[in-house]
Amino acid sequence: MVVIGEKFPKVEVNTTHGKMKLPDDFKGKWFILFSHPADFTPVCTTEFYAFQKRYEKFKELGAELIGLSVDQVFSHLKWIEWIKEKLGVEIEFPIIADDRGDLAEKLGMIPSGATITARAVFIVDPEATIRAIIYYPAEVGRDVDEILRALKALQISDKHGVALPHKWPNNELVGSNVIIPPASTKDAIKERETAKERGEIECYDWWFCHKKLEGD
Repeated sequence: MVVIGEKFPKVEVNTTHGKMKLPDDFKGKWFILFSHPADFTPVCTTEFYAFQKRYEKFKELGAELIGLSVDQVFSHLKWIEWIKEKLGVEIEFPIIADDRGDLAEKLGMIPSGATITARAVFIVDPEATIRAIIYYPAEVGRDVDEILRALKALQISDKHGVALPHKWPNNELVGSNVIIPPASTKDAIKERETAKERGEIECYDWWFCHKKLEGD
């Protein structure tokens, strides 16, 4: 089972867009791999609808989507055909047919004693490093907006060397501000106090400082 910080395993998979090699086919891009328990199920259908409605937002952040379940390709194809016909939305991203469960097992997507995948999410960066892993049980659907938020937060953190608070950019304590990593030396504490006096940052204490994010 992989963990955050490891490289995404190299695999070849069958998808609704033909054979793909992961992570190579997304080289230089972020991608989100998400699994669903089964095709033609109500909660999964609401999720796929939500992912597709936000697909452009993911692409604006330089990220691609790819789904997965242990169903076969023909089942995926028929299901997305049904979604287009009944719900008016065409699923444009590929879906992996992991019918033997090889990749799902390698990624730890199949709960103990189960034969279907959990609702797992893997956010992978352009260097093919797994940056976030989220799991939900079969009976609880995901919040796709939270996945978008996590992706953007990771990108902001990488670019600016900051941390992002609970529910950013709508945090109860700091609003849309970002968190400055705690000072690690006495000199850094003094520099932080000076920056606070200049109005460059705000602090509850020297270890809890935040600032406006410029340029994003």
